Amino acid sequence: MRRILILGGTTEARRLAERLVERADVAVTVSLAGRTTAPAAHAVPVRIGGFGGAEGLGEYLTAERVDALIDATHPYAAIISANAADAAAAMRVPLLALRRPPWMPLPGDRWIEVADAAAAVQALGEASRRVFLALGKREIRTFAQALQHHYLVRSVEPVDPPLAVPHASYVTGRGPFTEADDRALLAAHAIDLVIARNSGGTATYGKIAAARALGLPVILLRRPALPTVPTVETIEDALTWLDHALALRGV
Repeated sequence: MRRILILGGTTEARRLAERLVERADVAVTVSLAGRTTAPAAHAVPVRIGGFGGAEGLGEYLTAERVDALIDATHPYAAIISANAADAAAAMRVPLLALRRPPWMPLPGDRWIEVADAAAAVQALGEASRRVFLALGKREIRTFAQALQHHYLVRSVEPVDPPLAVPHASYVTGRGPFTEADDRALLAAHAIDLVIARNSGGTATYGKIAAARALGLPVILLRRPALPTVPTVETIEDALTWLDHALALRGV
């Protein structure tokens, strides 16, 4: 039986595990960073917590006799992706990145692309605005330096401690979010600008479509640079790669 490690935290990781769970020739483990206290259920065993950098991940690959590593982390998880590339190269373990393509602008989109959360704060300007923040916890903290705005923050889990600003509201939820629901949310809070990551996929696209329908600008954080490794965009292609990698591993 071949051992497969999936670096997860995404819908794609869960769905790939579901496709592999009934195969008798592989034993699959999904690794989660542990940033949420109640992660979505998986069809295979789950390991939670960091590895201790590339060296720690490499030691894990060796100790657990991992035959193939699949990086299906979030497109903005640049550190773990870099660690995966370094560890796989050092331990000579086949590595594949399963990366969803970014969203592309459509007619009616009013996008402003910026490098990071700090640049998004600058792009907001000095005048008070009603801002929908759909970002990670660490990125949200950056907006505490812009006290003049009214923020609506959406996150998987409650933001604790709350953002240190005078005007903030919070909603929690795990995608998928529909365009209709997000349009209603933005309208109910009189939002006039959306800030998000270009995550790709369908689960969180509702806010982008809703902003387009309402004529709202969107500040998008640009994707970070990721390692150059074999990459696919679909689960079917990942399965094809895995079969090929395991066949070569057996030679």
